[in-house]
Amino acid sequence: MKPHEAEFIHPFTDGNGRMGRLWQTVLLRSKYPVFEFLPIESAIKERQKEYYGALSRSDSIGKSTPFIEFMLKIIEIELDRILWNESKTMTAEDRLSEAKEKFNGKEFTRKEYLRLFKDISTATASRDLKYGVESGSLFKAGEKRLSKYKFNQ
Repeated sequence: MKPHEAEFIHPFTDGNGRMGRLWQTVLLRSKYPVFEFLPIESAIKERQKEYYGALSRSDSIGKSTPFIEFMLKIIEIELDRILWNESKTMTAEDRLSEAKEKFNGKEFTRKEYLRLFKDISTATASRDLKYGVESGSLFKAGEKRLSKYKFNQ
């Protein structure tokens, strides 16, 4: 049975698509460990209409080709995203810009900033936030551990 065929026979009352996608991930991960880190399910959710279109085309022609081509495109997109993120060295400005977008006008602490950028040290986070305050892009209230930050509009 091909991975997409499980969704057509509907062996379960609910969750056939999720089971099919889980099966795909398990099979791919067993051969290629990188699939453990590819958010295939999320990528499909972002392109749900295209996903169901590929399934429908595969069903109507009786061949897996449209489904396989769609999945390969998803895999290519996600691999590119991972490779781009891995090769990108973020500066303080890059991190502050991303944080501004993520915090969306809300106050945050250094701890919350660190959660956003898991690969930086506490010292780097402190330097970033200090730079943001000194450059005028951040407002700081409080001192030391009680400090809260907010981006200026």
